[in-house]
Amino acid sequence: MDLELNGKVALVTGASRGIGRAIAEGLAAEGVRLVIAARGAEALEETQRALEATGAEVLAVPADVGDDASVAALVEQAREHFGRIDILISNASALAVTGDRASWDASLNVDLMGAVRLVEAVLPMMKAEGGGSVLLVSSTSAVEAAPMEDFGYTAAKAALNAYAKKLAVVEGSHGIRTNALLPGSTEFPGGGWEMIREHHPEIYEMVRQSVPSGRLGTPKEIADAAVWLVSPRAGWVNGASLVVDGGQSKAIR
Repeated sequence: MDLELNGKVALVTGASRGIGRAIAEGLAAEGVRLVIAARGAEALEETQRALEATGAEVLAVPADVGDDASVAALVEQAREHFGRIDILISNASALAVTGDRASWDASLNVDLMGAVRLVEAVLPMMKAEGGGSVLLVSSTSAVEAAPMEDFGYTAAKAALNAYAKKLAVVEGSHGIRTNALLPGSTEFPGGGWEMIREHHPEIYEMVRQSVPSGRLGTPKEIADAAVWLVSPRAGWVNGASLVVDGGQSKAIR
């Protein structure tokens, strides 16, 4: 299937590892020109080299979505380099999953307000170009409460789902689609679930067994859904919260 993405420009945050990197790789395979951002410059540069080795055109910008000035500088560099942004994928997360106030602050500032900062900076460009696609990477934690104290993380992700729906309604008349993507438990080298498997195997096994296929997801499986969602082939999908979790969550929605 031709996703009609060739030549478009996408900004992906949290792009140096895991789901964000897999999304960038999937977009590059479709001929998308990329602006990739993350806080760690070294990992971001390695990702840039790997993407460029496949023939992709990539601008890498170290950035912190929790900071207004950093987001403004990121979007301005993207505009100067490519002239426009057709696709915004807000994927950065503080991954703050403890129950203390610091986790609340980090989750709200990075996961939620990071997306707000990006959207507010990018929307004028999209409107000037006559449209665009926004994808907010949320989590199944937003729609199914696990017996954990990740209150701030869960609240921030649930707010992302609401924000995506509201943007879809308010900005749809400008040709801008907004959706939320809700990954389930996803494992990759250096990620949280790899560390849980090594240090808390009982928790890992409980979660693994909650998935009908008996395994956790891969970043590529999440990325495949993301790439389709931001493409013109998903043009009638607007305001959706798409769960991609292999059947892990059990709610009927």
